[in-house]
Amino acid sequence: MRFVVIAGLSGAGKSQAMKSFEDLGFYCIDNLPPSLALELVELARSAGVEQLALSLEMRKQGPFGDPMTAMQRLRERGFTFDVLYLEASDDALLRRFSETRRRHPLDGSGALGDAIARERAELLAVRSAATHVLDTTQLTLAELKAQIARAFGDETGLPELSVRVVTFGFKYGLPLDADLVFDVRFLPNPYYVPELKERCGTDEPVAAFLEDQPETRGFLQRLEALLDFLVPLYVVEGKARLTIAFGCTGGRHRSVYVAERIAEHLRGHEGLNIALEHRELAAA
Repeated sequence: MRFVVIAGLSGAGKSQAMKSFEDLGFYCIDNLPPSLALELVELARSAGVEQLALSLEMRKQGPFGDPMTAMQRLRERGFTFDVLYLEASDDALLRRFSETRRRHPLDGSGALGDAIARERAELLAVRSAATHVLDTTQLTLAELKAQIARAFGDETGLPELSVRVVTFGFKYGLPLDADLVFDVRFLPNPYYVPELKERCGTDEPVAAFLEDQPETRGFLQRLEALLDFLVPLYVVEGKARLTIAFGCTGGRHRSVYVAERIAEHLRGHEGLNIALEHRELAAA
C-alpha cells in the first residue's frame, strides 16, 4: 500500500492537497485524530486499499493523540510512508485567513500572527520528519496540484483526465454538467431519409450517410485538431473531469455519430479515461 501523511500549517493548502490526492486515485481521510491512525491504516490495508492519503489532526489535544507518536506507532507496526508538509510565509497565511474570514485553529483573543507563530513552533518536529516540504506561498491551486502529481503521481507526473463524451437532443435540454458543447444541427439530418429515420448514429447506414457529406468530414477534421490542442491544456491545468457534449435535434443521429468518432479519436491519447454516453438512446 502506498501511504502518504499530509501535514502542515493551517492555511497552507492541506485541504486542496487532499483534493489533489483524490484526483490521483488515493483513498483520502481528512483531519483524523492521531490516536485513530494505526487502526485506520490497518483497516485500509486489510480492505485492499492500494493508495492512502491521511491528513492527521496536528494539534496536541490530550486523548486525540500526538501526531509524532502516531507516526512512530505506524513505523513500529511495519508501515512505511511519506510525509508531505505544507507551509507558507506569514504574510501569505495572514492574507489567506483575511480573505476567507476563517478563524485560525489556535486563534484565541490574541493577534492572528501570534497564532500562526505558535502553530509553526508546535509543528517543528513534524516538519523535521517530512520527506517532502512544499512552500505554497507563490503557488496557484493548479500549480500545487501539478507539484503533488509530479511527486506522487505516475511516471508522467500528471493525473489521468476522465473525459465523458455525451450526446443529447436540444429539444430535451442541454446536459447541465457539460464543459464543452457542440451543436451539430448544421449537418444534413438522416431523420429525413425514410430508410434512416428509425435508425441511430451507431448504425452503419447512418454513419455511411454522414461520412459521405463534405460538411461532416471538414467538421471532424477541425474538431479533432481543436481537441488535440485543448485536452492537454486541461490536463496541465489540473482538471480531473471533462464533459464534452454533442447535440442535435433529437439526440439520435448526427450527435451520436460525431460522438462515436470523437471518442474513438480521444482513445488514442495517453492519460485519458474515456466514457461515452448517448443520453437519448439510453432513455428510449
